Amino acid sequence: MPARLPTVVIVGRPNVGKSTLFNRVTRQRRAIVGDEPGITRDRIHGLAEHGARRFEIIDTGGIVVHDQEYIPGQILRQARVALDDASHIILLVDGRAEITGADRDLAQMLQRLGKPLTLAVNKIDTAAREALAHDFYTLGIADIYPVSAEHGLGVDALLDRVTSGFRHAEETPAKAPPIKVAIIGRPNVGKSTLLNALAGQERAIVSPVAGTTRDAVDERVVRDGVEYLFVDTAGIRRKGKTRLMAEKLSVVMARRHIRMAHVALVVLDSTEGVVALDATIAGYAHQGGRAVVICVNKWDQAKGREKHEFEREIRDQFKFLDYAPVVFLSAKTGAGVGSLFRLLREVDESARRRIPTGELNRFVEQLRFEQRKLFYITQASVRPPTFVLFTGRGGPLHFSHERQLMNQIRRRFGFRGTPIVLKIRAKPATGAPKSQAG
Repeated sequence: MPARLPTVVIVGRPNVGKSTLFNRVTRQRRAIVGDEPGITRDRIHGLAEHGARRFEIIDTGGIVVHDQEYIPGQILRQARVALDDASHIILLVDGRAEITGADRDLAQMLQRLGKPLTLAVNKIDTAAREALAHDFYTLGIADIYPVSAEHGLGVDALLDRVTSGFRHAEETPAKAPPIKVAIIGRPNVGKSTLLNALAGQERAIVSPVAGTTRDAVDERVVRDGVEYLFVDTAGIRRKGKTRLMAEKLSVVMARRHIRMAHVALVVLDSTEGVVALDATIAGYAHQGGRAVVICVNKWDQAKGREKHEFEREIRDQFKFLDYAPVVFLSAKTGAGVGSLFRLLREVDESARRRIPTGELNRFVEQLRFEQRKLFYITQASVRPPTFVLFTGRGGPLHFSHERQLMNQIRRRFGFRGTPIVLKIRAKPATGAPKSQAG
């Protein structure tokens, strides 16, 4: 980003409504919300605007200051990274619950930071409940705002206070949007470790426990003047294997982030080989029309394996992804990770490439395709590149003929790493159609 935005960090105990407030402020369902405590674990970033003031807002995992277990300890570590750079901190508490020792510990920890701090008392959804907020003055924080994150009550007043010292948004020159990259795969194949390697910091919680990531964790990275937005999604499991509501929502959200991405990084575990679920997950990206790069992770642990043999196994299992490049890497050691940036630029450029109609029709004149007479081709859209073919008769092509035609288009125009869509139209009886690429 050309100028750093001020950062607002939401902190609080588990299940006080932090993710609900985050979604309310960002005006989108970015964080998973549910009744189970501890759904959010990593820190989730979003962009927001209030009163012509733009800022970044961060939702952190539920904090219990003195909890020594591994996951709570890592949540606190992630939150402290966000707090170090915070412009303003919102401590969110549950207005319907009594003040706990964990609330007091957290309030004292935040006050020691010496940063602007506001206490938001959540779940105050009626005027009669506003009196409950007064009990929280004992935490020693002067600025208290009763809110209902679920219904939006009191949130504007809270944001008036939080953003009062922020500058008004200034007009900035238009810049190229970031390449949105979804990191997808089975649980525990190394997706969060890969995000950390790409970001150059411990951005996501990494644990040997499968399913540690539940929310999608994102990170903006600028490399060689190009901005990338990486999204580490929750591990996708087979249907019937997800029991907790949080895990089921994680899978739904992961598939949603695939649809929103430009490129999908499909992460495989080289120590386990290619399994059926890998093909299913890769199929989500292919069916969604996303550009794809296949990442074979933990290659430093794949003793006795040859790259060409492993890639042949991938091609046998992922016949529908013959266009996707394969990269072998170790997210843990960083070996091979740097090459991903060039590949991501290449496949993203392929996915948004547009071929002029004149060039397409010169291609038709030289095309070797005897199965059906082709008159014209025009490109209808990008992401994925979609072509309309006008032929002597309507109806779909046979699969093998369609594959033959796609291969010839790729040989002529490239399109590495992206699916291609062909649509067949019968040539109108009265003259040529008007060519357009829209």
